[in-house]
Amino acid sequence: MLKSLYVAARWYALAICVVLLDQVTKNAATALLDYGRPKEVFFWFDFTLHHNVGAAFSFLSSAGGWQRWFFTILALLVSAMLVFWLKSLQRSQWVLGAGLALILGGALGNVWDRMVLGYVVDFISVHYRDWYFPTFNIADAAISVGAVLVVIDSLVSGPGNDGAGEAHARGKEAERDE
Repeated sequence: MLKSLYVAARWYALAICVVLLDQVTKNAATALLDYGRPKEVFFWFDFTLHHNVGAAFSFLSSAGGWQRWFFTILALLVSAMLVFWLKSLQRSQWVLGAGLALILGGALGNVWDRMVLGYVVDFISVHYRDWYFPTFNIADAAISVGAVLVVIDSLVSGPGNDGAGEAHARGKEAERDE
């Protein structure tokens, strides 16, 4: 029990770091940028302040307000599931743990915005000529990277393998070698 809490503690710490970095950068963007006015960094990258009342890519942004609470409740339920999932991981499952922690931190960063502001602050804009990727934030990037890590872990571990059996087998081999 104590060992699993120790393993989970590092993932919870990573999630908290994501939330803090996300909130600091959103606060800086809000303080330093004019709404909708790009500040160019590179010809393909700028900072542009936007407020997203919908979900990813402004999905349901014009739905009338119910979506704020729907996405808040959904993110809180997923976050609770991730907290328990992280607690059950083995030390050897570091790719999955990092992925889940990034998703958790990103989800909580955006939940904070929805609950406190009523919208999510987005400010990172990537584009090429007239093509623009939807503006996003650190929380969104963490969720995306976390999802990629979870997929990578599932491909490496294989279906139905939680990594624990493999770690247990390695431990048994080490005992026999001694």
